[in-house]
Amino acid sequence: MALDWIPRAAKDAVFDHQVASNEFFGTMDKPPCTVYEKKPVIDPDGNPIEGLYSAWITLNNPEGYNSYTLEMIKGTAAGFNKAAHDKSVVAVVLTGAGDRAFCTGGNVAEYAEYYARRPFDFQQYLVVYWRIMEAVWTAPKPFIRRANGLSIGGGEEIGGCCDLTVASDLATFGQVGPLHGSSPMGGACQFKPVSWTMEDAMWNCTSCEQWSAYKMFRKNYIHKVVPVLKQDGKFIRNPEVITEKWIEDGEIIYGEFKTGEERKKARELVKTLPKDLSLLDKAVNDIIWTYTNLYPGCLGMSFSLLRTAKRSNFDQHRCELSYWMGLNAMPFGEVDMGMSSFATRKITGSDVIDMIKYRRMIAEGHPVDEELFEAVMPKPKE
Repeated sequence: MALDWIPRAAKDAVFDHQVASNEFFGTMDKPPCTVYEKKPVIDPDGNPIEGLYSAWITLNNPEGYNSYTLEMIKGTAAGFNKAAHDKSVVAVVLTGAGDRAFCTGGNVAEYAEYYARRPFDFQQYLVVYWRIMEAVWTAPKPFIRRANGLSIGGGEEIGGCCDLTVASDLATFGQVGPLHGSSPMGGACQFKPVSWTMEDAMWNCTSCEQWSAYKMFRKNYIHKVVPVLKQDGKFIRNPEVITEKWIEDGEIIYGEFKTGEERKKARELVKTLPKDLSLLDKAVNDIIWTYTNLYPGCLGMSFSLLRTAKRSNFDQHRCELSYWMGLNAMPFGEVDMGMSSFATRKITGSDVIDMIKYRRMIAEGHPVDEELFEAVMPKPKE
């Protein structure tokens, strides 16, 4: 051919652009760990498409509601990087093991026993956490959160960096940092002001109030909600949540939790019904199929532009936030109080400090020291 004289690599040459190591991945039978798995793309008739995949990164710590350890953070960042550089992977799915929880954030035992009182280590921990976000910002493909249950604290934050969320209607979402010695600065305080009204972002990030999946959908923070409970062989909506009407007495009530005796009866019903996550998986596969049939280069550019608002808000303060994380872990400080009280809740019967006493002692000028720490911490049961 006329151009044979120009040196070219072989047509089947494939350079490996991976920077991720497989050593950070575990298996489903050895939690806590992060599991990486490639699954074939599925067409609308349920047929696998040869040579094209979705990459599933599963937070596997079901006994701890899929809370992530340091090694699991490394695994998630490595999984995102691995999937981003695999051209056979169309989309990336982040989910949790089992059917109770997507992720409830950082592992409290690890925080309380190791990171509290080790400020320099905690600062480095957050830098490792940032690697998860960085992998998303630079990836030319979609990231989908499959919220199969509780999505709380840091779990909601790493899920929030994904491009789309499909949720089980049993999932609840919320931040708990201000109640347990931390701040939702791992993504929630950055992502929500660019997605919501400022008032909604303020309340959701600071009140430590949990919202239903339907309310999150109503507020336009997640893409789709599907039922997972079956009654008499048919799917039914979460009976604990109002989904059958939009307004009552002039108030928007769609997605709000039922209250009183009605909520109590609904909870009892939920306990008796089987769960089936097939609609959740179908919704994820349908999204992946849509993206499979679009130009990958154009799709990648679109995601890059659409992520700009989240990314710029996230990057603006992240360097100083890692140092704040460290300072907040100083001995007898709020991380120490919050994580230690939560980690010892079975010993004391309470997972929070005496907040009123803490505020009063601070107002009286008491230094944050061991005496204050002991005064506000819950005490072991007799």
